[in-house]
Amino acid sequence: MESGSPLRERLIDVGVELVTAEGSGAVGLREIARRAGVSHGAPRRYFPTHRALLSAIARRGFADLGARFAAGGAEDAAPRERVRVLATAYVGYALEQRGMFELMFRHDLLDSTGDEPSDGPRLRESTLPLFALLVGLASRCGAREPEVTAAALWANLHGLAQLWASGSLPLVLEDGARAGVDRLVGAALDAHLGPEPA
Repeated sequence: MESGSPLRERLIDVGVELVTAEGSGAVGLREIARRAGVSHGAPRRYFPTHRALLSAIARRGFADLGARFAAGGAEDAAPRERVRVLATAYVGYALEQRGMFELMFRHDLLDSTGDEPSDGPRLRESTLPLFALLVGLASRCGAREPEVTAAALWANLHGLAQLWASGSLPLVLEDGARAGVDRLVGAALDAHLGPEPA
């Protein structure tokens, strides 16, 4: 199959628009075909299953998140500062792109393990490098078990994003401002990497 086909890319574009506007529940092969102005069978040439289509859309989300990590700069910064930049970008993305963020981590819906035939990279090839980056930074920050520390920090940030988006954290903290998110990100880093050196 043609992985770089203009129609395939257009179908993914439409899927991204749907997820962004209405959430992953709105994404179906027929609806995407309708919005792309093609026959309802056209998407099946590129996406044999709904899961394959959702996975392609989610890969776009991971590419966008990776671009935000890169745009945050700080490549020359100390490891702790790089973690802060990545953590802030992660939570910011989750709050700004809620539909896409939810889809990206629904591995029960996605072809994340490579069990299905695919014409492109597996979703795991998009997700694992981002986690490996966090593991490397945790190691450089002195974590004794960098993978466990990175996983715990990721879980903390993911939960922070979900609870903030649902309104729970602003309610209990009585702080709906973005400064509240930044303080929570800082607290998560302190909890998992230790207090920032003076």
